[in-house]
Amino acid sequence: GVLNTRELLQIASVLRTTRNVASYSGVGEEKTCIHSIFKSLTPNKYLEEKISGAILSEDEISDNASAELADLRRKIRVTSGKAREVLQRIISSSQAKYLQESIITQRSGRYVVPVKSEFKNEIPGLVHDLSGSGSTFFIEPMGVVKANNELRELLAQEEKEIERILRALSAECAAVRETILQNYDYLVALDEIFARGKLSYRLNCMPPRLERNGAFRFRRARHPLLDQKKAVPIDIRLGEEFDTLMITGPNTGGKTVALKTAGLLITMAQCGLHIPVGDDSYFSVFSQVLADIGDEQSIEQSLSTFSAHMTN
Repeated sequence: GVLNTRELLQIASVLRTTRNVASYSGVGEEKTCIHSIFKSLTPNKYLEEKISGAILSEDEISDNASAELADLRRKIRVTSGKAREVLQRIISSSQAKYLQESIITQRSGRYVVPVKSEFKNEIPGLVHDLSGSGSTFFIEPMGVVKANNELRELLAQEEKEIERILRALSAECAAVRETILQNYDYLVALDEIFARGKLSYRLNCMPPRLERNGAFRFRRARHPLLDQKKAVPIDIRLGEEFDTLMITGPNTGGKTVALKTAGLLITMAQCGLHIPVGDDSYFSVFSQVLADIGDEQSIEQSLSTFSAHMTN
């Protein structure tokens, strides 16, 4: 298979990120618990630069991609110049009065001039297109047919050479496919670890202590989605002296927030995240964290919204 330019540039981006992240790991002498992940990265600067040097953007292959391509493009420029030169002579001659406009344009990849319909026989050549109103014929004068034919041939050769370059680059990527995929997986793992760290700093979190007694206690816990400067901290515990907790209070008094805070912090801790709590907080691993979602109020059964939730 042949990868397209966008896919090859994405591979080069992964390789460039791999190289940058691998060099970042050298900052500081102290080894950390993720040092081994950094060391598992395998940069490939040769392939990275080969792709970046050959492909300038999704729509542009560099002249430097191959000597053959550079030579073809030089010939294309020369041949294009010849064709335009012939047409420019027509525009600058007495035949200019037959033209709708004194411009050189292209139709189907061939250089043509716009000729007024009533003078279409005054400039011998091949008709390639007609304007919508029928007032303009786009004619390829006989003097540029040879140059246009040569140009089309060169453009076909250029396309074939680009295909060859993409195929060769794709084959080089395929040869180190497993390494690229491993690099990608390591980068994802590091990205997630650093994202957890940033979240911990942002919410002023700490690592909770893990207990095995099926209980939890959160001191000065804050709901992670609230503004941490305004959130009212709560102390909540369950599972040691008592295993049933009833929370009461007025509407908008914080009952639901308290329940959600407990459930979210348990889930965060079990996902390996730090949580926004104070010192001496701990949790246990639970097989289920249940959530009752939606408004199940029933007029027929005389159930209020809250009673319906309690029934669930």
